[in-house]
Amino acid sequence: QVQLVESGGGLVQAGGSLRLSCAASGRTFSNRAMGWFRQAPEKEREFVAAISRSGFSTYYADSVKGRFTISRDNAKNTVYLQMNSLKPEDTAVYYCGSRVGGVGVAIGSSEYGYWGQGTQVTVSS
Repeated sequence: QVQLVESGGGLVQAGGSLRLSCAASGRTFSNRAMGWFRQAPEKEREFVAAISRSGFSTYYADSVKGRFTISRDNAKNTVYLQMNSLKPEDTAVYYCGSRVGGVGVAIGSSEYGYWGQGTQVTVSS
């Protein structure tokens, strides 16, 4: 079993920054690729960013490329999402996921078998 706990969300003005953290339990964190997804009200959950188990490979949604950075610290069992130049359309609940069955980056939510409870990010205009 893997338990994930997100933190770092909040209210920020457009153009501001936030850093989300996702702390994972268990000894298999370094064996798993990780991802961040988000879900806005009345919208489906969408892919944001993913990172391979080693951290050498990353992938981003076009909407956040150049503004968001995903990283991980396997010694701390934590994955991060640095969000800069935030826009009102970034407002959503952000979830981290732990991939099952693969070690590389993945953009489909079905590739992830474990999820955190989510953290709210609100960007005001």
